[in-house]
Formats: sequence, C-alpha cells, structure tokens
Amino acid sequence: MSSDKKEVNEEKVDGVHHHVHHGSSPKKHDSTGSPSHKRTPFLVPSPVPTRRTRTTSQSRIASETPLRTGVCKTFCRNKGHGFILPDDGEKQIFVHISDIEGEYVLKEGDRVQFRTCPLPPKLTEEQAVEVTIIEYHGQHEKWWSGN
Repeated sequence: MSSDKKEVNEEKVDGVHHHVHHGSSPKKHDSTGSPSHKRTPFLVPSPVPTRRTRTTSQSRIASETPLRTGVCKTFCRNKGHGFILPDDGEKQIFVHISDIEGEYVLKEGDRVQFRTCPLPPKLTEEQAVEVTIIEYHGQHEKWWSGN
C-alpha cells in the first residue's frame, strides 16, 4: 500500500475493539538522510460513544468544560462522524453526528462552538459534544433528509 493513502484497520487495545485511522504524515528524514514514514493512529472506540450511550457522569463532566470554538476539518455524513480543528491550535477533536445541536449536518469549513469530554477507554483523546454551528460554510442539509 502506498504511503500517501489512508488505512483503516481494527485493533484490539486493552480488550476493546478500535477503528484505527492511519494517515500518512509528511516525509521526515532519519539520521541516515533517507526518508522515514511515521504514522500516528487515532483510535476511535468501537462502538463509538454517542449522546445516547454517554453516561450521566460523562455528560456532567462535559457540561462543566469551557466552551471552545473551531472549524470543522472533515465530516462524513455516511459514517456519522468527523473532526474539528480547535482555534487554540490543539490536535483535532473527534465529533459524532449525535452531538451536533440543531438540524443541520456539519460541513468542512463550518465554524463551531463546542465542549469536550474524554473518549474511553484510556480517556486520553477528546470528543466534541454540544456542538453548535455558529457560521455556516455553503449550503447545508438537514441531518434527517436523504439528500
């Protein structure tokens, strides 16, 4: 497989199945001067935590986090999830369609306001919750429409 393609595999980490998204990173050179390919996987738990399956304590923790803003980097309506790039420059944050407030699906370039909660099992990654679109980028579809 070419290094400029993305891979999606399933792995079992700490007894939990995860979807692993491998994106190729820019080529870097090792000490010998030859290019090295470093991949950093983002582990999305399977099943993906949704608003409906989130525990009361996780919801409380999320409601106590500060409001943040960012831009939707990617969103796949068919898969029901995507990523937000926060304005504070931290790494991208996972977002599930069930956490989008209102009736429209996120699109790349939308400005959003959100809170975060930790993603299980290790609670080292974050998930955007209570996501509100504050500036629409282009024409939008309602999440329940078939368009």
